[in-house]
Amino acid sequence: MGSCSSSPPNLRASGKPRTIDMIVKMNHGDYWNTVKMGAEVAAKEFNVQLTFKAPDNESDIDGQIRLMDQSIQNKADAIILSASDYMKLAQVTDRAAYYKIPVISMDSEVASARVKTFVGTNNYEAGQKAAERMVALTGTNSRIGVMNFVQGSKNGDEREEGFMDYIARFPGVQVVAVEYCQSNEQLARELTRKMLNEHPDINGIVALNEVASIGTGEEIQKLGAGGRVKLITFDSPAKVMELLQEGIVQATVIQNPFNNGYLAVQHAVEAMEGLDVPERIDTKSKIIDLDNMLWPENQKQLFPFVR
Repeated sequence: MGSCSSSPPNLRASGKPRTIDMIVKMNHGDYWNTVKMGAEVAAKEFNVQLTFKAPDNESDIDGQIRLMDQSIQNKADAIILSASDYMKLAQVTDRAAYYKIPVISMDSEVASARVKTFVGTNNYEAGQKAAERMVALTGTNSRIGVMNFVQGSKNGDEREEGFMDYIARFPGVQVVAVEYCQSNEQLARELTRKMLNEHPDINGIVALNEVASIGTGEEIQKLGAGGRVKLITFDSPAKVMELLQEGIVQATVIQNPFNNGYLAVQHAVEAMEGLDVPERIDTKSKIIDLDNMLWPENQKQLFPFVR
């Protein structure tokens, strides 16, 4: 990817590869597959052994804590963590730091001052971008719903906060429902149906991650509400891009999962070398719609060279 800079020569390990455990929220989905792809490219470049770990479901917080404990017991040289819960992963993160294992926070932050850096989207800003587009689509007198994923997940909380703060500028825009789908497509469908049944005059819904986006979009399509109910989504799995082209999704906020994975590994290597790393690395987000999805710079993010 063009935005990944070439590695400094002194970061390349020699001899036996050191180990980095990447622990993310769940083990499936286009977003996480692309994160993994970027991480694997960096692991090969920096000659480190990467192990990708995740529970089956993003709501399995205890499972993620167990994976962290395993990595500590196995004496990983560094850990990259995308925390499913901001508070509940803090203690085990501090424990890793106690054992001198550098922890890189990626995608979703954790309530620990011991992490070396955060690599990922400015999620508050991304939520504001979604809200700005929603108001542009539905007007300043409208009724809006929010489909979030896991309550307590820092990136979801920040996206919702950014969205709500922007919406608060417009007294005529009312948020009539906020739901949490637990990153489960079927639950997202059911909650979307509930939202539309309880608020038949709803003008728009924002869905705050890949799974919420797919479930919400498919249910809006099934109910024949596409176009009437404006939908702003997050991420760019194949299904969301299909729904965008069919007019069910009006715009999607895309992140840079390839760079999230790549840069997390790069900075984990720097931390293992004892080098200073930036406190935060913002990998940026942008709004994609039918007007700009075919721009060359957007194609690189929407359609990575391996899917």
